[in-house]
Amino acid sequence: MATAPAANDPALPISFADVEAAAAAIAGHVIRTPTLESRTLGELLGTRVFLKFENLQFTAAYKERGALNRLLALSPEERKRGVIAMSAGNHAQGLAYHAKRLGIPATIVMPRHTPTIKVQQTEGHDANVVLHGEKLEESQAHAHEIAEKRKLVFVHPYDDALVMAGQGTVALEMLADAPEIDTLLVPLGGGGLISGCATVAHHLNPEIEVFGVQAELYPSMRNTLRGEPLVADGDTLAEGIAVKYPGVLTTQVVRARVKDILLASERDLERAVSMLLQIEKTVVEGAGAAGLAAMLAEPRRFRNRTIGLVLCGGNIDTRLLANVLLRDLARSGRLARLRIRLKDRPGQLFAVARIFDQQQVNILEVWHQRVFTSLPAKGLITDIECETRGPDHLERLIEALRGAGYEVGRVELA
Repeated sequence: MATAPAANDPALPISFADVEAAAAAIAGHVIRTPTLESRTLGELLGTRVFLKFENLQFTAAYKERGALNRLLALSPEERKRGVIAMSAGNHAQGLAYHAKRLGIPATIVMPRHTPTIKVQQTEGHDANVVLHGEKLEESQAHAHEIAEKRKLVFVHPYDDALVMAGQGTVALEMLADAPEIDTLLVPLGGGGLISGCATVAHHLNPEIEVFGVQAELYPSMRNTLRGEPLVADGDTLAEGIAVKYPGVLTTQVVRARVKDILLASERDLERAVSMLLQIEKTVVEGAGAAGLAAMLAEPRRFRNRTIGLVLCGGNIDTRLLANVLLRDLARSGRLARLRIRLKDRPGQLFAVARIFDQQQVNILEVWHQRVFTSLPAKGLITDIECETRGPDHLERLIEALRGAGYEVGRVELA
């Protein structure tokens, strides 16, 4: 996919010098997040893995970098008039936070269905939030209308050279801290982050291979580069990279600098979020776990390499995070729901519970169903949710139940 233009090819919208300038401009105003090696992930995946903890930024996402770089380039007159953007998440908070800090009025247009917590966090930075449209494309069109009417500067979340250069400072820091990295896996939505990172990687070491990772439900950049229809829709855990239409400028850089674009399934995204919390004790959103999700899907492809993963954000709803963790426990066999067929006579449930006790399996919930079942009138089904030590322990329980004459099945996750 990638070709090899000169390091500062004038045909591309940004250069390494632009990223260096951005780094100088934003220095001291964003957190220089750590790059740390995960020895546990490396051992599990047969490689070396370095993590860039952008979820530790003040607004918990890398978006601050590009937003601030764009704000600092405004003229005094533009600062006075103010800025506007469309965003349903991290760009909104990053832009609003730094605009407030610099005394620049900010308006953010968000889709009407944006979660209340994100609206409140953006308003908490004194931004004027306008809820408009069902989808981000409708919010963008409305933002342009307001910008034209009020003479505001529109700050695009990714398709802007100054924004792209600001995001590239992630790789500048990462490769300074871990120059041995030979492969970068970067979450990819509109393309701002990967454009900046690929520009830096190509300049510092053209041998570094850069891979973009998109949510399987939103393969917009991949399909664009392959000339395939833009089919992008659905509810994805990686909402931060759920972009239907990639940028025009970013597409140019990705075509020239990125080796390939990988797709992450919802199941692998869930598993990656869970692993990062359990192993690294760090909270990431779905988009932030995309790189690890790609490695989980294709471990052989990256074996014996030195991988850099950008944990691009940590803004995930706590209820959603809890659901992800519980689903991962279920898939690993530590949580299970068993459907057991019983006879409608006294002592049946007690007898089943005694087997759970004998196998030292903890019962969490019990659903006793007599009416809504296809069984005869004297038959019933009991669903028991339980906690085990793992798949082997669960299998011993199931064998014990069947050995006692019970018909048992597992209620599987999608």
